[in-house]
Amino acid sequence: MSDKPKTPASASSSSTAAGFRPELFAKKAEQAAREGQTKSDLPPVHLWNPEFCGDIDMEIRRDGSWYYMGTPISRPAMVRLFSTILRHDEDGKYYLVTPVEKVGIRVEDKPFVAVEMTREGEGREQILRFRTNVDDDVTADADHPIRVEVNPETGEPSPYLLVRDRLEALISRAVYYELANLVEKKDNVYGVWSAGCFFPLAQVEQPDGTG
Repeated sequence: MSDKPKTPASASSSSTAAGFRPELFAKKAEQAAREGQTKSDLPPVHLWNPEFCGDIDMEIRRDGSWYYMGTPISRPAMVRLFSTILRHDEDGKYYLVTPVEKVGIRVEDKPFVAVEMTREGEGREQILRFRTNVDDDVTADADHPIRVEVNPETGEPSPYLLVRDRLEALISRAVYYELANLVEKKDNVYGVWSAGCFFPLAQVEQPDGTG
């Protein structure tokens, strides 16, 4: 009797991803989150190393909205849950991870958006706190820096805040304007202070047009 042909790993992964059901995955994620709850109220995704099950047709767009198969995920609770099991690995890709499954998703820019900022204190002593679109609260400090990327073609700045573990938030335009009102000059660089750290936002323009 001949052996049955083995299914290639890639084909297995593709079929698993093709059968992805967001509601079922969310239930598994919720259970895993409860069982692995930490003091930070976030599941320990950095400790989970399940088998990769393939990529799914899920995308986080630049405005922070989540889509599955081209349709918006309209339930905030589900988006919040998925955001807590999101991981940005060293390969540069984004994954949703539970103890038993790992699926790849697309992220247009960054997975989160900083939609609100509060300020405590002034100048070098001030502390800037941000809230993301999925209700993460983040204080800009040495572990959660603010940085700016400038598009070389358009010159448009994109400011980012590190939320956790290689996961960043795009700082919304409205919040960026608030930051701009707090700018100070240090060593020929414009930036803002928070928690004793100086975060550059732009270089001072020199008379000859150089930075």
